[in-house]
Amino acid sequence: MSVIGIDFGNESCYVAVAKAGGIETIANDYSLRATPSFVAFAGRNRVLGVAAKNQQVTNMNNTIGGFKRFLGRKFNDPHVQEEIRSLPYQVEAMPDGGIGIRVGYQDEEHVFTPEQITAMLFTKLKEDASKELKTQINDCVVTVPSFFTNAERQALLDAANISGLNVLRLMNETTATALSYGFYKQDLPAPEEKPRNVVFVDCGHASLQVSACAFQKGALKMLACCSDSVGGRDFDMMLAMHINKEFQTKYKIDATTKKRAFLRLLTEAEKLKKNMSANSTKLPLNIECFMNEIDVQSSMQRSEMEELCSHLFARIESTMRKLLSDSKLSVEEIHSVEIVGGGSRIPAIKQLIEQIFGKPASTTLNQDEAVSRGAALQCAIMSPAVRVREFSCTDVQAYPVLISWDDSEGPHELKVFEQYHSAPFARMLTVHRKEPMTITLKYEPNSVPFPDPFIGSYQVKGIKPDVNGEAQEVKVKVRINGNGIIMLASATIYERKESEEPVSPAANGEQKTGDAGQQPGASPQEGDDSGKVGEPMDVQEDKKKKVTTKHVELTIDSKTHGFLPSDLHKFYEEEIKMIANDRQEKERIDAKNALEEQVYEVRDKIQEDGSLHAYIEPQEASEICRELEETENWLYEDGESCEKGVYKERLDKLRARIDPVRIRCDEYNGHEQAFTELGYSIQQTLKAVEQYRAKDPKYDHLTETEMINITEAAQKAQKWYEEARSKLVGARKTQDPPVKLADIRHETQTLTTCTNSVLNRPKPKPPTPPADQQQNGPSSNNNAGATGGDQKDSNAPKQTTEDSMDVE
Repeated sequence: MSVIGIDFGNESCYVAVAKAGGIETIANDYSLRATPSFVAFAGRNRVLGVAAKNQQVTNMNNTIGGFKRFLGRKFNDPHVQEEIRSLPYQVEAMPDGGIGIRVGYQDEEHVFTPEQITAMLFTKLKEDASKELKTQINDCVVTVPSFFTNAERQALLDAANISGLNVLRLMNETTATALSYGFYKQDLPAPEEKPRNVVFVDCGHASLQVSACAFQKGALKMLACCSDSVGGRDFDMMLAMHINKEFQTKYKIDATTKKRAFLRLLTEAEKLKKNMSANSTKLPLNIECFMNEIDVQSSMQRSEMEELCSHLFARIESTMRKLLSDSKLSVEEIHSVEIVGGGSRIPAIKQLIEQIFGKPASTTLNQDEAVSRGAALQCAIMSPAVRVREFSCTDVQAYPVLISWDDSEGPHELKVFEQYHSAPFARMLTVHRKEPMTITLKYEPNSVPFPDPFIGSYQVKGIKPDVNGEAQEVKVKVRINGNGIIMLASATIYERKESEEPVSPAANGEQKTGDAGQQPGASPQEGDDSGKVGEPMDVQEDKKKKVTTKHVELTIDSKTHGFLPSDLHKFYEEEIKMIANDRQEKERIDAKNALEEQVYEVRDKIQEDGSLHAYIEPQEASEICRELEETENWLYEDGESCEKGVYKERLDKLRARIDPVRIRCDEYNGHEQAFTELGYSIQQTLKAVEQYRAKDPKYDHLTETEMINITEAAQKAQKWYEEARSKLVGARKTQDPPVKLADIRHETQTLTTCTNSVLNRPKPKPPTPPADQQQNGPSSNNNAGATGGDQKDSNAPKQTTEDSMDVE
């Protein structure tokens, strides 16, 4: 089981995986760690990631980028209308008021929702991770901006479901960054000590998030998080608009009148911005054939850019100062300021950080990959398949939440969660009702970047008066789950029943109490504090009557954000079909490319200087060339969009014509080597026979019959060798050779097998002498020694029988 974390960004995505050796960021099929957040439609197939970004200029109407900002929003949202103005593709309203993106796909017009487009990108990330890890990918943790509301978070979950991903948790990007910072820190203060406060500044492509976090050993707690929709793309836009005004004066051209030209200008402005971050001198900007075949050029210095974007820096400064106010931290209480995100590389932002927080910007973290690494760590902590030391993360709810309902006394409204309330969390509220009720959850007005603060409407059914016609106690649980989504989790009615039962004396005056502030089965770590609201009422007794309370779960019909299960299933089926179509289209294109490559390869090889020219008749070569030309013309005309089988059939037909020539070429070219191997085997065999005749001890265990057999085999092979070489002397290379490579190799193998079985047979071991000879052996050995060339000293003392027995 693989444990991955996905950083889904507005411009690019990163995927990190938790392994035994730590956290590793996965590379895509272009060997890049960053996968652009782009989806393109090119005719009959989809193009995802890097390939989609590369064709943005040439296929801009069908290349979709920046769709993250559309998740969970309506078409008439002012934010959406502002985004649409700078987009090259077509965005329209859906029948339900949502957003639709119109593209050309499979020679038809299709309208996809932002959730479907996001699911397509997730499919690409899932595929890249599966290829890299060589295993199936299912579970993951996906990061979201901390300012995302219920609608946006639910939309992202829907997109993951469409792509077949199981999201264990939606994690705020600020929290993921803090986790990747604190998890490996060994010098964090103990739980009883004062925590270490660290500020994180994340300036990405489309947003700024500034957060404060308190660290202790094995735990982190988010204190506050402020954000603004200012990012790197806003600086690019300011530079592009400024340079375009210069072009209007200097070259009399306006790039805003042509989407493709302005897109090129934005790309060059982004490059200029990145260069200015590392260089304070004046830098040039040159674009060839920009508009009307005019080459344009300009230049800018960093100080000019900072003056041009002063209002953007002012927004960044106000966001940082708001964090200081909301977190209630003084500058002295802040340990350090860590920066992440591509936009934080701008020197002016680093100067603002030092000016406001009194500390230089620290780059302990990888500015691009910190978020995905934190997500992978969280996924590893949650996964049972990976052993990771525990690290507690306490997040915050970014916006205050209100709950409202109506009864006979009129409408009621209550703030159920304050801003920066701990999350996940659950709160139990008690109401007294006689009939069903409708509960509405919403954000506090003007606190969210949404025109509509609506969270959800919940119809609580099954409420009825008690036997006396009085209102009954109803407890509703409002929860912020681990994904940061707010919901009405449950509603319970407590029905009282009176019964005449004898009461034991010991029970008189006693009252059994139940926990009315927490629903049975609720986990204590969820933070239920409803005990402050409710009263104990499980069992009440008197001397004559016993009142028992029955807990009854009520049915809740909810109306919230997100797709219906039927719609989700339909979109999932569509995604599966598109994945299958992509695979089929890839196979079709591969078959077409294989045929095209074969045409060019064969043409080059049968020409005069080609490797096959000497092995084919001129007439046959002319026929094949004519066939190649017809195939090439067909490929660029009628064969442009045929099925895979058609290309494969033509390829097989072409190979059937050229394969005999290739085989003939291989035969002739391999003859020399094969004959050399056969001749070497013959020489080695005859050499071994000569050594045997010369009484070489190496072969003294072989018999005369065996040597005669291998001699005859070598002579037979020698005769076949000479006859085969003579047959090839007058053979024409345009005809099949009279001697095949397989025949030569067969003769070599036959001779080698025959000789090796004899020549490589090991010598037999010498026989063991009888026991009586072993006993007499020492005396005979001594006598032999006495008569040998080395005579022993006659005056030496004689050895005893025991000593002589030791001699071998």
